[in-house]
Amino acid sequence: MLRGVRSPEYGAKMNYVSVLLLAFLVLPNSLSIAQPPQAQRPPDGGTREVLISILIPSVPDAPFSATVSTEWIRQLADGTTITVGNRRAIARDRKGRIFQERRLLVPNDGKHESGVTQIEISDPVTHEFFICVPQARVCQVEFFSAPSFVPTPPAASTRPGSPTVEDLGKQSIAGLDTVGKRETTVIETGAIGNDSPLMVRREFWYSPQLGVNLVSKVNDPRVGIQNFEVSDIVLGEPDTTLFALPSHSRVIDLRK
Repeated sequence: MLRGVRSPEYGAKMNYVSVLLLAFLVLPNSLSIAQPPQAQRPPDGGTREVLISILIPSVPDAPFSATVSTEWIRQLADGTTITVGNRRAIARDRKGRIFQERRLLVPNDGKHESGVTQIEISDPVTHEFFICVPQARVCQVEFFSAPSFVPTPPAASTRPGSPTVEDLGKQSIAGLDTVGKRETTVIETGAIGNDSPLMVRREFWYSPQLGVNLVSKVNDPRVGIQNFEVSDIVLGEPDTTLFALPSHSRVIDLRK
């Protein structure tokens, strides 16, 4: 799973829990004896990538449900372009509880299914954070403390590496008023081992009513282009069944 998660889409404390599923292949004794042992080597190299998606803060009395669309475009060194994406459901009730699907990022060619990899439910009242893997019928729970979230306009700074901020004005998105900003940061030569300056741009359109960025765009040569958009917004209390754990799930309490 790639995530950011949670996902630009925002001082927030993120809680991450991973569920490890072990699969064992048992061979018949005759095959095990007949075949010589294969030479093993350490699996060196490779990377592990995490996509940080739009953050949904635990704001009470601002219920809604919606869909988050993600597009991730990466330009490789040999000129190849990789584009993947998904669409996932999110919701928040009047208590500030948050429901989120996490889905696979897949090519947008109609041939690949973006299946649900896990479901996340955070409850600022009971201080519980659940991560459920429906296929395994397993949920893990850990302590959850909703971070305080008070959006403040970024102050201008002359420090090296500080972003310059451009006011993009206001516009209505899905019937909600939003305020737009564009932040540009220049990473000077040698700051991270780079042999030339790098320019990172972030653009977002923030809804004060929901406390959520309805549109967020990241253009960073280190990770590529990431576009996030919140659509299908329905104001009001979401379906309460969203906040129930999947049926017949085994719960592992990590708070112990």
